Amino acid sequence: MSYVNNIKMFVRVFELGSMSAAARDQRTSPAVASARVAELEKHLGVRLFNRTTRRLQPTENGRLFYDGARKVLEAIDDAEAAVMASTLNLRGTIFVAAPLGVGRRFIAPHVPVFKDDYPQIDVRLRLSDRKIDVVGEGLDMAFHMGTLEDSTLKLRVVADCPRVLCAAPSYIERRGLPADGEALLRDRHDCLNLRFPGAREFQWTLVTPEGPRRFEVTGPFETDDGDVLTIWALDGRGIIMKPIFEIADHLKSGALVPVARATPPVPVQLSCLTQHRRLRDPKIRTFTDFIIARCRADLQREVDGLETFASGAA
Repeated sequence: MSYVNNIKMFVRVFELGSMSAAARDQRTSPAVASARVAELEKHLGVRLFNRTTRRLQPTENGRLFYDGARKVLEAIDDAEAAVMASTLNLRGTIFVAAPLGVGRRFIAPHVPVFKDDYPQIDVRLRLSDRKIDVVGEGLDMAFHMGTLEDSTLKLRVVADCPRVLCAAPSYIERRGLPADGEALLRDRHDCLNLRFPGAREFQWTLVTPEGPRRFEVTGPFETDDGDVLTIWALDGRGIIMKPIFEIADHLKSGALVPVARATPPVPVQLSCLTQHRRLRDPKIRTFTDFIIARCRADLQREVDGLETFASGAA
């Protein structure tokens, strides 16, 4: 398997453009990553990368070998998947990513249960509100909140999650209670935004009598961590737009109060993204079906009785 491991390392170095990044991805050291690529180059008798102090650039031979190497690894994956499917001997490691709120509430609690049912499968869960590159980061699947741009990934819709605009009573007492999206702009309300590197100009899409409309809101604070936004809102620092499931307890207690209820936010879609070829792997299909079923049930329990917070009802 050492030759296959060398090929795997080469492929990840090629895709990530860095020995250190590929080493992190493969759970090893940069020295080991470099040694594996060097061993592969020695075996082939060609240089696969041009190395400088600042850049790692594939050679023409490296580009040619990458195309074949990917096909080899996919063939191995397919062969292993076929054997596992025929014997029901599911084993291996699954790499999963999810937003912080979704991951903590709906994914992480079920991972140990899945492990109990399938003891030979390990799950590596990464939680972050930043934008995820499923292919580039070597993930088997990623849960995504929001509209997906053009993608070659397989998408399964988990649920449409109602959202609400809300603020702390202390903010409303100080700044007033905006009735709709127009009031957010007219009265220059402090809107707390979730933003990550590479994000476009921020807009909130609200449902108006004329249909969905984008409002270019502004505010004093931004972060790439959704839970930090909630902390700021609880401290009276501004208005947030959140899926109801993330702030259900604060709505029930009155720590956060719905605002701009005449123009509620459009629901946000929770989806599961998977590379097409990975879906042929029975352990990936099994984990996906397991988690999605439980996510849907948990989400329904979270929002039951709270729909009025997301509607325009008084």
